[in-house]
Amino acid sequence: MKTLLFAGVALASVAAPAAARPFTIQDLTMLSRIGAPAASKDGHWLVWAQRETDIAANKGRYDLWRLDLTKRGARPETLAAEPGVNENDPQIVGDTVYFTSDKGGGDGAVWAMPVTGGPARQVTRFAGGFNGFKVSPDASKLLVWADRKPGAPSLAPAAEKKAEDAGSGRTYDQLFVRHWDTWADGNRSQLFVLPLTAAGATGEGTPIVGALIGDTPSKPFGGAEEVAWSSDSRTVYFAMREAGRIEATSTNLDIFAAPADGSSAPVDLTKDNQATDNLPTVSPDGRTLAYFAMKRPGFEADRQVLMIRDLATGQVRPLTEAWDRSVGSIAWAPDGKSLYVTADDTQETPLFRVDATSGKVTRLTGQGHVSAVAVVPRGAVVAMNSLVAPDDYFMVPSKGGTPLRLTSVNAEKLAGIDMPTVSRFSFTGANGDTVWGYAVKPAGATTPAPIAFMVHGGPQGSSNNSWSYRWNPAVFAGGGYATVAVDFHGSTGYGQRFTDSISNNWGGWPLEDLQKGLAAATAKFDWLDSNRACALGASYGGYMMNWIEGKWPDRFKCIVQHDGVFDARAMAYETEELWFDEWEHGGKTYYEDPAAFEKWNPVNYVQNWKTPMLVITGEKDFRIPYTQGLAAFTALQRRDIPSRLVVFPDENHWVLKPRNSRQWYGEVLGWMDRWTK
Repeated sequence: MKTLLFAGVALASVAAPAAARPFTIQDLTMLSRIGAPAASKDGHWLVWAQRETDIAANKGRYDLWRLDLTKRGARPETLAAEPGVNENDPQIVGDTVYFTSDKGGGDGAVWAMPVTGGPARQVTRFAGGFNGFKVSPDASKLLVWADRKPGAPSLAPAAEKKAEDAGSGRTYDQLFVRHWDTWADGNRSQLFVLPLTAAGATGEGTPIVGALIGDTPSKPFGGAEEVAWSSDSRTVYFAMREAGRIEATSTNLDIFAAPADGSSAPVDLTKDNQATDNLPTVSPDGRTLAYFAMKRPGFEADRQVLMIRDLATGQVRPLTEAWDRSVGSIAWAPDGKSLYVTADDTQETPLFRVDATSGKVTRLTGQGHVSAVAVVPRGAVVAMNSLVAPDDYFMVPSKGGTPLRLTSVNAEKLAGIDMPTVSRFSFTGANGDTVWGYAVKPAGATTPAPIAFMVHGGPQGSSNNSWSYRWNPAVFAGGGYATVAVDFHGSTGYGQRFTDSISNNWGGWPLEDLQKGLAAATAKFDWLDSNRACALGASYGGYMMNWIEGKWPDRFKCIVQHDGVFDARAMAYETEELWFDEWEHGGKTYYEDPAAFEKWNPVNYVQNWKTPMLVITGEKDFRIPYTQGLAAFTALQRRDIPSRLVVFPDENHWVLKPRNSRQWYGEVLGWMDRWTK
């Protein structure tokens, strides 16, 4: 069995003194969080939004920071940090930083200021709010996306009249009725272009999506990466899944091109592909459009192949067809001869360079998770983190080599904290395949530690070398627990065949991998107490907790189940993105093939349940509705199994608010303490 120690620049943290202390829940919630970096075209300046936690207000607050990249050893400094104001989403065009600000209250606006510092000026003044913006390359136009009624002639909010005797009921004639954490209200995220002058962005915008009905950027997670300007500032490229009765069952996002003046209807550039196309990215010379494409309609975790389209001829060719990895982000090098991409790869998410002609892939970073990329003339500035270090910025040379650390944002907050150590291991899992996992040892542990056996969600995801604010092994280590996590069949970063293997196999090979992985870890590491283990998971991981209750009921002292599927039949009719649930159970609806859903349905094995379980759910979770958690808790209570239910009325599929996060960790660690200590 192979064993490797996680190391490298991304894992570097502040050296701990002799009397170091463990990492705590309070430490985690108070860390500074950096956003995606924006770099000036000449590579002189780096600007980013940085979040600080306001515990009293139970939310984050954002300021803009700046770093001079021409001075080695330069220290970050604030650029816009007005008290009581949130400055966010910076973009640099020329020598100007554009950003969002809620100064003055209301719906917020786009503001601008010199990148070298100086007074800020308000750019937009339209009413009704907006979700994001992107300035054209020549700074002559402003692209804004905002929720408005389909076909809205401008950003001006539509006047709505409500009958005096109208009730509060919402009415619907098609899906989506609700999506992620929001009930449908008839609005769609749409694109509008405003002229941009020294006086600001005037008017209320020209709509450019035409008669298309859908959300661009896509919801719930799409952003600026899904829209792009042409190099001449005349055309906007955007991704959209057209709405209609198929919206809840379709993964068919297409890439459209629309004139910025709204003079003609958008043109669908990828209409021949019925699967997902996304991340339109224009080359520096404006001649080529890069994007990724999937092949299989209805599958949201298909391989994302980097594509190249000649904008003059329309010729399209796949650039990474021979590379069995899935492209997660795209950025052109300044000379247009290569592209920078990220992709999961064996528990890491490195930065790669792809030759724009041959498709040759070169890995540029080692261990660590690259979460954001900003291209500069001499390479790329990346935000990078690991299991034991939150995001910081690093300069990655264009030809590779050791990344240069640019920031240590949380150095003071992490001083005196002794982080755990991480070891990676592999074993022979289901189907005779090599499966990888990691084990996290609490700092200073002198006796075998109880185990937090953590199962990732997705299910096409990864327990990889990355920092998390929601499931953080360093916090568990601070509580005295060693963490073990396994990248079971279905995980990403091991080739598409491995990822595909979980579909229609939820309780099969993945459970076998988990069983063999825990055995391999406890045999390998003598600092793991195999007799004191709790299993934990959310989403698919929460499903697996319910499955373990019925199919592996004698292994764990306790279980923590967060937002997990309890009844596959109810899930098939209650969830919103139907394509996911149907694909994962063979591609048919429940009524067409109930046996496929029932084969791996936890509700069918409640008679075997016996392990104490903590159930956590959010009332705003529409992906795996909170009723699934209530049903699991009911089953536990009716069987007289020690159990506890935690319901967050203001959280969705995730727990995001700072005080709620503290409560979450307190409940989870308290439950584990009760049964293992």
